[in-house]
Amino acid sequence: MSQATFFLKPNVIFEPLVDRWYAWAHLIPPATAARNISGRHLKIMDSFISAPEAHVSAVKDPKLLGGPFMDLAAEQVGEVQKLRDQTVAERADLLALSAALDDLTHLLRTKATGYSLESLYAEIPEPLKGFVELVYDLNNHPSYRLIEPLLFRSRYYDEGLQSLTLSLVEGDERPFVLSTPRLSNGHGVNLRVPFRDDSIDFLARLKTRPATSTEIRDAVALDDAQEEEFRSLLTPEPRRPYAGYTGDGARWRYFGHACILLETQGLSILLDPVLSYESSSEIPRYTYDDLPDRIDYVLITHNHQDHILFETLLQLRHRIGAVVVPRNSGGALQDPSLRLTLRQCGFSNVIDLAELDEIAFDGGSITAIPFFGEHADLNILTKMAYLVRLGRHALLFAADSCNIDPCLYRHVHKAIGDVEILFLGMECDGAPLSWLYGPLLTGKMDRRMDHSRRLAGSNYERALGIVEQFRCQETYVYAMGQEPWLKYIMSLTYTPQSNPIVDSNALIEECRRRGIVAERLFGEKEILLHP
Repeated sequence: MSQATFFLKPNVIFEPLVDRWYAWAHLIPPATAARNISGRHLKIMDSFISAPEAHVSAVKDPKLLGGPFMDLAAEQVGEVQKLRDQTVAERADLLALSAALDDLTHLLRTKATGYSLESLYAEIPEPLKGFVELVYDLNNHPSYRLIEPLLFRSRYYDEGLQSLTLSLVEGDERPFVLSTPRLSNGHGVNLRVPFRDDSIDFLARLKTRPATSTEIRDAVALDDAQEEEFRSLLTPEPRRPYAGYTGDGARWRYFGHACILLETQGLSILLDPVLSYESSSEIPRYTYDDLPDRIDYVLITHNHQDHILFETLLQLRHRIGAVVVPRNSGGALQDPSLRLTLRQCGFSNVIDLAELDEIAFDGGSITAIPFFGEHADLNILTKMAYLVRLGRHALLFAADSCNIDPCLYRHVHKAIGDVEILFLGMECDGAPLSWLYGPLLTGKMDRRMDHSRRLAGSNYERALGIVEQFRCQETYVYAMGQEPWLKYIMSLTYTPQSNPIVDSNALIEECRRRGIVAERLFGEKEILLHP
């Protein structure tokens, strides 16, 4: 007699954790992880320990959503103190690496005066010896280059810090995750497995492909307590079958924020996958059930947590043919290599494209397009827009590109021609530099300077300049973080008076006045492209 088979429930969330903190792209590479542990985690924990009531009050204030405040009860201060003590004791190597980066910066500021740097190699702080190359730029400004592949093979990269927590979510509301650790194993089923482990693929398949209890037990190591809780995540009910595109042209579907699925009969391309789980909310949305079994290309535009979300990527890894990322091997602290990071996390086929590089396929192509702005004037190469050609259709996914220099798009237009359909983010306020990159800074920045350097996309005038330059026939404003299932990683709340809403409304109105199809996307959207 055959055993009964079970699926994972569709509202089981996969939370990847590093040392009990939500795993985003800067918590995986050793250097950025070290800086975030010392400059973000410890500071937040110290603040909570000193004034837990202030944190309890702050997380209730919508204006402070996304700030450095723990979403915990005041009586949990003892648990936070314990975690802080463990971090200091058990992450000594990473804390030493972070301190060494400060010391190296001080060394270069004080002793690199334009003369040869060779004598300074002996003075490199011990944790960094052999992991950095000292350099000047052409104006004799000193800097260094991290040898990232060696750091990933050193004691500073510890897969033992990685784990995956499975739990049920009933709606869209989840606490902002970048400021609050998971303190206890009472929250869901925590599996101490590295992100590259095959058991994660087994669990992801379990949402669409059932398994017996024996098969599950063989694939996933659970203790007795976890087995009981894990059973609550299972269901005998199969998921609805996926209805793929069968037309002669193409179809695009908007999944929320910057996530778009392109399909022809023989090809699927997914951009910046951040997906909603099943929810009782009345907001229409596509979910994991609306993805094909095979995704030929996943395109990542840039290395911000609302565009590369490991929670989603790990669940899709078994479906993905190739992940396409912007090329970067510069070794800058603020710009870790996505190709290296993804390979460490079990993604075997990662293609990195330089600007204007192209991937050709039957009936079309993917071209990497230069991306300016939205990175607070930091020297970051890991950012790329993508031009996707499907038959006669040309679609430009510009993400959060900011049209700060219209000359760029004049040159790009000469290279690629007109664009039929434009997708452009218009979050034109943006957080200050320190919100995301603060822990990486090795010196104190003036507040006014910090707030002048924003993680902002195009405003009305700049967005209209892109529409005009490429003679777009359709314009869609996306990547605005408006969907409620994005708040736990973005913390954005708009009013009708917010600049991104005012400016995107103005762009849509002007486009429509000119006969251009225009819309700000929200929830879900489907458009068929005729052959």
